[in-house]
Amino acid sequence: MVEVDAYLRDLIVKKELPGAVLHVQQKGSTVFHRAYGGFIDSNHQPHTMKTTTRFDIASLTKIMATLPSILWLVDNTPVELDHTIQTYIPEFVHREITIRQALTHMTGLPADLTPPVQRYEKRDVFSEVLNTERIHEPGKIVKYSDLGMILLGAVIEKVSSLPFSTFTKKVLYKPLGLTQTSFHPDQPLQVASTEWTKDRYLQGEVHDEKALHLGGASGSAGLFSTASDVGKFGSYFLYPETQTVLSHDLMRKARNHVAENRGMGFEVWSGKGTTLSCGRGWSAGSFGHTGFTGTSLWIDPQKELIVTFLTNVVQYGRKHNMKHIRPDLHSLIHAHFTN
Repeated sequence: MVEVDAYLRDLIVKKELPGAVLHVQQKGSTVFHRAYGGFIDSNHQPHTMKTTTRFDIASLTKIMATLPSILWLVDNTPVELDHTIQTYIPEFVHREITIRQALTHMTGLPADLTPPVQRYEKRDVFSEVLNTERIHEPGKIVKYSDLGMILLGAVIEKVSSLPFSTFTKKVLYKPLGLTQTSFHPDQPLQVASTEWTKDRYLQGEVHDEKALHLGGASGSAGLFSTASDVGKFGSYFLYPETQTVLSHDLMRKARNHVAENRGMGFEVWSGKGTTLSCGRGWSAGSFGHTGFTGTSLWIDPQKELIVTFLTNVVQYGRKHNMKHIRPDLHSLIHAHFTN
């Protein structure tokens, strides 16, 4: 992993990344866990990144909170994947869209609300989501959408009669031993800060604007975690039999390819089409996800390889090189375990 380490150190020196933590597991063991760079906190003070630093993991929320919560409900309540969202959220205007379609990003809904939500404006985001017009027929086209995941977060709250943050902590994270994973972090000063806003860097406060307007915990974003916790979560999906919270069969189904490099919740590399952020070298069947703040989790079942890469790249703003950094890094790591 010498090349990987040098590559990441170089990115920090060149100011392409403020800070990062890389956590790599192979065949059930952690083989690399290192922190790089740092962050400037909300009080304008510099900090060195630690392997224990928590990050706003952005859209990894979709696979670490929303997906497993739905799988748990399917296994433990009358909820079924092919039930419509309207079954549980009657105010939703589209009666035909199903839970499965939301998980596979085939709802026909747009990617986002128009115009995009701003941090400091007043908007009823959930009402807008409920009433958003479709741009495609459901079940036909894969279109990555926060809106379907936000709706699933609402389904989880409705069925469980618990706030999403409470449900995930009680049903998922506590029994799975993910002690550093939660919405609304209780020690915000230990969280890597994200983007500059008005007069400070955001720290311990959700970066995603829609999630902020939805109270900080939504089906699309809002979760905070450490690299080791994200990696542990990934290991449960690689080895479902090592846990007893979720159905092993449903977990395996979630990581199967469905269409256009998508599974249920996860991106899944089919070996064809547009290259995913893990690069082309990863085995077909590799699955994972990315987050807007600069986070990712990738799992290669054939190599039994799990790579968690958490960064605070948006501290440098939204124009960055993550679309090149992620595949370059993951290709270097994969090559190390192939040679």
